[in-house]
Amino acid sequence: MAPRDFNRGEFLALAGLLAGSSLLRGTAEAAAPKAAPPPKKDAAGGPTREQLRRDCRAALVLGSSGNEGAELSRVGEWVQRQGLGTDVYGNGELVQSFEKRIAGLLGFEDGCFMPTGTMGQLIALRMYADAGGRRTVGLHPSSHHVLHENDSYSVLHGLRAVQLSPWARPVLASDVREAREPLDVVSVELPVRWLGGQLQTWEQLEELKRTCREQGVKLHMDGARLWESQPFYGRSYADICRGFDSVYVSFYKMVGAMGGAMLVGGRDFIRTARLWRHRHGGNIFQMWPYVASAAMRLDEVLARIPGYVQRAKAITEALAADSRLTVLPRPVQTNLFRVFLRGDPAALAAQRDRIAREHGVWVANGFSPTRVPGIVETELQVGEGLTSLGDADAARAFLRLLEQA
Repeated sequence: MAPRDFNRGEFLALAGLLAGSSLLRGTAEAAAPKAAPPPKKDAAGGPTREQLRRDCRAALVLGSSGNEGAELSRVGEWVQRQGLGTDVYGNGELVQSFEKRIAGLLGFEDGCFMPTGTMGQLIALRMYADAGGRRTVGLHPSSHHVLHENDSYSVLHGLRAVQLSPWARPVLASDVREAREPLDVVSVELPVRWLGGQLQTWEQLEELKRTCREQGVKLHMDGARLWESQPFYGRSYADICRGFDSVYVSFYKMVGAMGGAMLVGGRDFIRTARLWRHRHGGNIFQMWPYVASAAMRLDEVLARIPGYVQRAKAITEALAADSRLTVLPRPVQTNLFRVFLRGDPAALAAQRDRIAREHGVWVANGFSPTRVPGIVETELQVGEGLTSLGDADAARAFLRLLEQA
């Protein structure tokens, strides 16, 4: 058959069809260099909040590097260097060895990788409630279960929350002894995020463990920020966790991984937890990208945390020297803390954006009203984002929030 001649209309239509095809895209991309994507703009034509933060050279909060493509490449290169293969539904060398490693680090027999901490903790609470029969869970009023999970413990598993302590302090042994009804399990957050990372003293923690054991109440740790707690106690992670029946830890919060969590406990407990993971739809086909992201970061981050805590102490003392601010807790106990100041949330956010533009420092994510009229709070955390900024300069950058606009 003789080749067909296309008229101009047919040619343009065919070119448009192939424009998104790899047949033309490969040669076109090879011939022309890629232009950098334009910076994101807000409705007024300025940079978005996300872009402002990414453009900063330092930050007083945790966050992503802003270069997700490079992070994915780094994960892939790390897996290749380790000579590791993929997994199928969690059955693979990388995932299983990491589960054993975290379990050993925390002093338990076994661990189960979970896509989310919400899933892992719900599984633990459900298992304890099934065994105890009362379906009661003792909680701090600021716990993840109460504030951040849309009542999933009740809606999905028929559990009842028994709030144990006042908001202003962590859960203590006396709260368990004086609970208004018998409990199956107590879930304790170490440290308490909404109290600026507050922790029980070592003596209080040991008494809490002993009381739960004597009363036949299971003790679960919400260890979303457990990694940051170790310098305060000056003991190994295994010593801190000893006396808990199970522990959950996060890999995206302080560690900075792509996502994921771990639930650790006894061998039989974890065997049943794997069944519940499947029931929750969490047995994803391949877990290795998330596990690799955590595994390649963990040791380096854990080694840096004591230094972050020391820096947090210096920065909070510099902030607290200004009578217009209140720092909680004082002295700081982890690298996480909260700052209270007078002002309007929207006006402070505008000041934050100005500081970001003019000084290249992201001093806070947001400002929340408190029960005291005119007083707002914000959460800060020392981490990798302050590598290029000294303690005095970090405090000075935050104090610019109090300057007149």
